[in-house]
Amino acid sequence: MAGSTAKTVHDIFVNMEYGPAATSSAATAQAWLDHHSRSLGLFIDGKFVRPADRQSRSLVDSKGGNLCSTVCAVEDDISQCASSAVNGFKAWSSLTCYQRAKVLLRLVSVLGQHAQCLSELCDLCEASCSSSTLVRLLQFYSGWAQLRDTLITNWTPLGVVAVVVSDDCSLYSLMLKVLPALAMGNSVIVVPGRSTSPPALLLGQLFMSAGFPAGAFNVVTGCDMTLGAKVAKNASISYVTYSGNKQDGVTLCKATAGMGVPVSVSPCIGATCPFIIFESADIDSAVDGVIDTAFKKKKEVHWLLCVQENVLDSVVARLRLRMAGMKCVALPSDGDRALVEAAVQEAQQQGATLVQSCAAPPSGTQYPPTVLCGAAPSSSCVVNPSAGPLLPLLTFRSNTEAVALGNHSPHGQAASIWTEDLTLALETAKNLSVGSVWVNSHSVCDPCLPVSGHKDSGTCTDGGQEGLYQFLRPSSSSSPPLPRSSPVSMDYTKFGTAASPAIIPDDSDSASAPKPYLQFVGGKACKAVSGCSVAVQSSGASSVLAYCPDGGRKDVRNAVEAAIKVQPGWMKKSPSARAQSLYSLAKGLEAKKRDLAASINVQTGISLEDADREVELSIARLSDLAAYCDKIQGGTLPMLQSGSALSIPEALGVVGVVLPDKNPLLSMVTLLGAAIAGGNAVIMVPSQKHPLPTLAFVQVLQFSDLPAGLVNIVTGSRDQLTMALATHSVIKAIWYWGSSEGCQYLQYTCTSPLKTLRLFCQKDNMGKDWTHPSLLEEMWRNAVQWKSVWIPTA
Repeated sequence: MAGSTAKTVHDIFVNMEYGPAATSSAATAQAWLDHHSRSLGLFIDGKFVRPADRQSRSLVDSKGGNLCSTVCAVEDDISQCASSAVNGFKAWSSLTCYQRAKVLLRLVSVLGQHAQCLSELCDLCEASCSSSTLVRLLQFYSGWAQLRDTLITNWTPLGVVAVVVSDDCSLYSLMLKVLPALAMGNSVIVVPGRSTSPPALLLGQLFMSAGFPAGAFNVVTGCDMTLGAKVAKNASISYVTYSGNKQDGVTLCKATAGMGVPVSVSPCIGATCPFIIFESADIDSAVDGVIDTAFKKKKEVHWLLCVQENVLDSVVARLRLRMAGMKCVALPSDGDRALVEAAVQEAQQQGATLVQSCAAPPSGTQYPPTVLCGAAPSSSCVVNPSAGPLLPLLTFRSNTEAVALGNHSPHGQAASIWTEDLTLALETAKNLSVGSVWVNSHSVCDPCLPVSGHKDSGTCTDGGQEGLYQFLRPSSSSSPPLPRSSPVSMDYTKFGTAASPAIIPDDSDSASAPKPYLQFVGGKACKAVSGCSVAVQSSGASSVLAYCPDGGRKDVRNAVEAAIKVQPGWMKKSPSARAQSLYSLAKGLEAKKRDLAASINVQTGISLEDADREVELSIARLSDLAAYCDKIQGGTLPMLQSGSALSIPEALGVVGVVLPDKNPLLSMVTLLGAAIAGGNAVIMVPSQKHPLPTLAFVQVLQFSDLPAGLVNIVTGSRDQLTMALATHSVIKAIWYWGSSEGCQYLQYTCTSPLKTLRLFCQKDNMGKDWTHPSLLEEMWRNAVQWKSVWIPTA
């Protein structure tokens, strides 16, 4: 038709423009808010509660209009909520697995009836989560609720779980914590952020409609992140888990240090993730993926575009074509605009060139989507990206260089790889230190995918069967690892700085003089760097049994340097090869069993018969862990989409272990065997009270076929060596048995970078039953982290 402005199909394919966005209505959500007078209370004991004389917090929508207000809870509200949650746990956990699964499935139907209201409310609050995504979560975890006692035997729920999220966290990340906790039989107290408060309160109402017991699901809202610490302080809380940005997560960890409650964090906001395009990729699809994920109005992660040099010009040309005409993105404030402009200016000064959809307006909070081509790896837009629509582009030549760029970030959340070469994709995925890898795709989320936060991206696993264990404890555990307590007043800078006790020469003859021992670092028995020793007392503290080196920070540093050299090669060994080394270690232990039994007898004062029994159990324990090496190795996962989803257990890296006093040999070989069976290197600090069995074990290590530096033993003051382990940036995890002050110090200190902590407060030689066989699975799960790889086929 003459003069028609309608575009043909050919025009649309040439321009690759997006179609007009559908108009959205929020009438149902607005009506729900009006029903509550736009003043939302707390959700406690199955009903809305609005206490009098409480401060409120106003929420605004994306246009700046007043949306509603939420109550700021105080101590009395938290106590009421915790009491309700305890009763809710008793009622919820007393149901059979089938009954809990039935309630969760009923919630799917209820959610379907009110999907429009929830979806509209999420859009208004910018807490993105579709109702279909929630349905998938419910269906997946209702199945696990049904099969908990069948497939996860000898584990029991924790009790009351507090789920805390930051203001910028999505509803999906919140429910990825809530639903598995409920499926395993726990009750939940949700402490939502600003954007997730209204949807969480609506869900509380829907949960009750589905038949949840009163108190099984509770929501308390507040003014800031301090509410999470106030909830954790309540003695009824068994576990605290957090999702959101890292800054608020660190604040929560420090605020809860010393309370005796385990805290895990999943910093899912603000991480930098590599988007890697190889020359073998479908360039058009890859560029379309970049545009789709890098310039969203609200994005949870920052992307770093890495392009192979051979296809750089092709990628940049397609980026220019696809970005032409894209609208500016609104920034949160004028201050963010200034940060974006400063980052762009710095990148240009370092040689970067710009690809922009349009010219930046002279003022205001709008900024165009911008690609910084040729950005330097040290540029602030790469190392510390701002909140704006900036996409740094770096180039690489080889696969090795691509992996180096991808691992350059301190974060380890996810990566997107684009290539038609499957071998190259799998090799790259294996070498990237991230929790999720998407091949020829991006941002694929499904509850069946287990994802561990690598490096600075978390201390727990979410999703899949593996993510359920954070909400369970072994049935054999009669008490929690950390007794509830109030934080003590500590000067964290002085922890572990006390001088070692002085050694005074005695008049004994050389024949009866205490025997000197050596520590084990880098595959060699050696003295401490300081050259000093500490006395080892007998069980009655009446005489000196031996002298051992007084190790310190430099000894730990030398041990870490030896460990990081050998750990990558040990991790790459086949599971069967690691198993053979552990079997060999068990044989070496058997050859020295008389000496080790005598050492246990002299050190602890138990009978020779009991000491022999502990050695025999230690030999069997090493053999069991050797058998574990090639028995649990992940596998394929059932995804809704067409493709292959893989779950892969990986080593943590270098693990610091402060050993317990109880069963000094059996506990040591259990922790050592679990760590190296998972592919880790170990730095062990023997029990300060009973170090001799561990030091006698050095003879076994010297004649083993373990690589030099894989296992290191540093003796000395427990607090001083704990401080050295906590402040070393390379150590990825610390397993600690010691004082409550030491537990508090580690919780407060191990946040930059994040370390995975397993803390146990030992008093009066009580604690784990090291003879129980259930320890094998528990410790092995502590020794690995999980990676998911998604490969679409259509």
